Amino acid sequence: MGDFFNALGDIATNESAYRNAIIAAVVLMLAASGELVAEKAGTINISLEGMILGGAFAAAIGQHAFGSVWVGLLFAMLAGIVVAWVQANMSHRLPADQFVVGLVLNVLVLGVVGFLASEIEPETNIVGRVRIPLLADIPLFGPALFDQPWVLYLVYPVVPFVWWLVYRTRWGLEVRAVGEDPNAADVSGLHVNKLRRQTIYLAGLTAGLAGGYFLFARAGQFEDSLVGGRGYIAIAAVIFGGWTMKGTVGGCILFGLVGSFVLTIPSLGYESVDPAFLAMAPNVVTILAMAFFATRVRQPSALARPFLRGLK
Repeated sequence: MGDFFNALGDIATNESAYRNAIIAAVVLMLAASGELVAEKAGTINISLEGMILGGAFAAAIGQHAFGSVWVGLLFAMLAGIVVAWVQANMSHRLPADQFVVGLVLNVLVLGVVGFLASEIEPETNIVGRVRIPLLADIPLFGPALFDQPWVLYLVYPVVPFVWWLVYRTRWGLEVRAVGEDPNAADVSGLHVNKLRRQTIYLAGLTAGLAGGYFLFARAGQFEDSLVGGRGYIAIAAVIFGGWTMKGTVGGCILFGLVGSFVLTIPSLGYESVDPAFLAMAPNVVTILAMAFFATRVRQPSALARPFLRGLK
């Protein structure tokens, strides 16, 4: 345990630790930004894990077939929307439990992409870095933020755009109204379940993009274990952030830092640190953060409550 705390001091001055943290945080930011919108509308999108995994596999197929990262990212977003379409329509058109649907979709996507990946064996690679002059020269944080694989920079327009969509548009106002009081929103003429489906489609798009980003920025080669629970961690980041965009981004950075520590400690030569301890660290931090913040923030009033006209 002493080596662990000594390692923390070394990590704090290690440039690669910050670089790895941002790469890990961005996949969570992309997925969590769409999940935030869905939860603002009153639905918990448990299938986020499947959307990310499906997006990563579709991105691999896109690049393998067409030789283009951009096509791969387009395929990733389409795959995320396909999973979202099933989740949205089963949960908010048919009277199916949204939690059960989400869990079943996660298992289904894992099985399907695992089988297809073994049959097709798509070949992909990590994209090249793009360095932004001057900004990349800032000590520690500069290389982490401005000298990364170019797909990482997609997070800079995507997250602000989602924030603008939720807080600065009429559609976003309607989404937030549906998440707070769906019955009042229905009386006002809003189509509650239609709006909820739309937010899940948005979550599918950003989660699929997250899967494609992670494949091209970190993994390089698709494996069915690629996502590794990051969809659930993204959901935790939304709760950690108190259903606000800045809080969600902060949660993603925190969980990204923890994940980076797990990768960096062995590379610094601290081999005596128990690998089992490192493996459980991200999950322990996630649980502690959930336990601490879940009772200190106010969730959307209608979160996880299905809407049936005429019922309260």
